[in-house]
Amino acid sequence: MSDALEIRNLRVAVDGREILKGVNLVVPKGEVHAMMGPNGSGKSTLAQTLMGHPRYEVLEGEVLWKGQNILELSPDERAKLGLFLAFQYPVEIPGVVLGNFLHIAYQAVKGEEIPIGKFNRLLMQKLRLLDMDTSFISRNLNEGFSGGEKKRCEILQLAVLEPEFAVMDETDSGLDIDAVRIVANAVNTIYEQSGGQIGFLIITHYSRILRYIKPLHKVHVMMDGRVVLSGGPELAEELEEKGYDWLEEKLKAEGVLA
Repeated sequence: MSDALEIRNLRVAVDGREILKGVNLVVPKGEVHAMMGPNGSGKSTLAQTLMGHPRYEVLEGEVLWKGQNILELSPDERAKLGLFLAFQYPVEIPGVVLGNFLHIAYQAVKGEEIPIGKFNRLLMQKLRLLDMDTSFISRNLNEGFSGGEKKRCEILQLAVLEPEFAVMDETDSGLDIDAVRIVANAVNTIYEQSGGQIGFLIITHYSRILRYIKPLHKVHVMMDGRVVLSGGPELAEELEEKGYDWLEEKLKAEGVLA
């Protein structure tokens, strides 16, 4: 059984239009990888496909995790296997208290009941870990939250559910630099608390959040629905400095892109 998330020749369509055109990627458990790329390259499509959004039609390929092709599993089955997705645009759910939501989600993912008192102690521990105010959990889920609060709510869910592999879909989108630093530090803390056992795929358009992620093992670049380049953390800074146009022109000259 491979101890990695392995994507093989993944082709995905949305509303009849092919977006992912043969994605190949391996992210070992316990490593932190980043996926960068220009808007429209397929990054968020990849994230949504990994967690089983019904709008995304898999045309070909497989995604292996713990010896299983997770594309054959429902979203809740994938979550029970230890996968987690932090959304780019978390939705508001009026009338659902965050603390209650987390309690129900925890029991659903872990497949076991936990008394509310015991769960609340766990929740308080995670709030302290992330330096979050306890009043946060008495509010309705994302209702009236700022952009930064919504993203911190996603991080709290990550901390509570303790997945083995987390996909962060442009978690830094729309955040100011202070909020980006807070989110990155929370990711670092969760990674450290796991003893380096959790895997991360951080999907982002810009390198700014990656400057605060420690460790960052590898950076991948997606263009036109495929992973076209991989490298170390320095690749993110090069893209920040030069943009994506130079790389696109280079890859076209090499015949990698049409």
